[in-house]
Amino acid sequence: MSLNVVTLLYLVASICFIQALKGLSHPTTSRIGNGFGMAGMAIAVVTTAALVAKLAENPAAGLAYVLGGLVVGGGLGAIMAKRVEMTKMPELVAFMHSMIGLAAVFIAVAAVVEPYAFGITQKGDPIPYGNRLELFLGAAIGAITFSGSVIAFGKLSGKYKFRLFQGAPVVFQGQHMLNLVLGIATIVLGLGFVFAGNFGAFLAMLALSFVVGVLIIIPIGGADMPVVVSMLNSYSGWAAAGIGFSLNNPMLIIAGSLVGSSGAILSYIMCKAMNRSFFNVILGGFGGEAATSGGAQQQRSVRSGSADDVAFVLGNADSVIIVPGYGLAVARAQHAVKEMAHKLTAKGIQVRYAIHPVAGRMPGHMNVLLAEAEIPYDQVLEMEDINSDFGTTDVVLVLGANDVVNPLAHEKGSPIYGMPILEAHKARTVIVNKRSMAAGYAGLDNPLFYLDKTMMVFGDAKKVIEDIVKGLD
Repeated sequence: MSLNVVTLLYLVASICFIQALKGLSHPTTSRIGNGFGMAGMAIAVVTTAALVAKLAENPAAGLAYVLGGLVVGGGLGAIMAKRVEMTKMPELVAFMHSMIGLAAVFIAVAAVVEPYAFGITQKGDPIPYGNRLELFLGAAIGAITFSGSVIAFGKLSGKYKFRLFQGAPVVFQGQHMLNLVLGIATIVLGLGFVFAGNFGAFLAMLALSFVVGVLIIIPIGGADMPVVVSMLNSYSGWAAAGIGFSLNNPMLIIAGSLVGSSGAILSYIMCKAMNRSFFNVILGGFGGEAATSGGAQQQRSVRSGSADDVAFVLGNADSVIIVPGYGLAVARAQHAVKEMAHKLTAKGIQVRYAIHPVAGRMPGHMNVLLAEAEIPYDQVLEMEDINSDFGTTDVVLVLGANDVVNPLAHEKGSPIYGMPILEAHKARTVIVNKRSMAAGYAGLDNPLFYLDKTMMVFGDAKKVIEDIVKGLD
């Protein structure tokens, strides 16, 4: 295979990746988008394997290593994807980001140690300044992505006792100053490697980058993790792009740039949805204030009801909006919700779903959850498209959501003041299903639960919805 053919195939793969992003921008075309993504990656992998076989000193051994990596990595990936539950998808995404970052680090280290093996230099020649800069940036961003994603994985999982893996933010005096000092030290050491070719400076820079990755994620609370996942996705793309420049690999450059830029844009959109500063996300100060200012919950009485009560209210409504949250995902109640909605629609009741951009634990979590149950896309509406309809809606059914429907976002002085919310409190009747009165990720009590028009229904979302379905018969 000639280098011209390789370049052409990489270009085709890049076009597939661009089409994949375009397809994934809407639920109705997401399957086609996934198909383009898989086709592009298959072309890139086969082309790379052929290139290794052509350029390696020992083609058989080189190809064996590549195929071995594909079998092991692909096999593990297939097993994990098959076994993962929808509620664990955010942790899987964080894990994948960490692997991309670590791969960038390993490639950078190998390229620094033996640049001639990657075609960067001739054997014995020093690495050019431009390549050193690319390796520095790729390795630093990769290391930050890896350690930051490991912390995000632990926070998203919520089952580890290690303090850094717990959802509550880890803050201490002088934290931002420490981050600044370590960031400057990392840059200085990196430039020392760029201009002096000092391998020791490169290793020290790498070590500090791992530490910085931890420090910029630990002060972020659980409520802000969807934005963190998006941010780390962007970091992983830039790490891959940086390494692509060093290796003169157009496929890595294009794919990494696509991931990096799309992740950055998504992070910006998520920040707007939570009224946060995008620069605070990048600098690691994001989320600390909101998570540490929550205050204690008020001890007030609520009006509670049963599944039969809910069935009666829903059955006599003309319009219903369902607000899915993480509690719905934990209970895996999406199929029961679809059945309930089907029964309501059969009675002539209008049923729609309201999706907040940061509902769940990663961007698009609720959209994927509802798509898994094959809920019609035209019934699923984003916050800005449905917020104006809450005031004329008979019943809003909130399933396991908390912060995204908290009216405290409208009160000055609240830790979440200014955060756009789904305005469920404007509906004529509000029904909220939760396991308990526990606060959401932001650690704030929710005044919505205490309104006279609100009925609380406690219990597992799937069991409650199944009982509502029986009551609708």
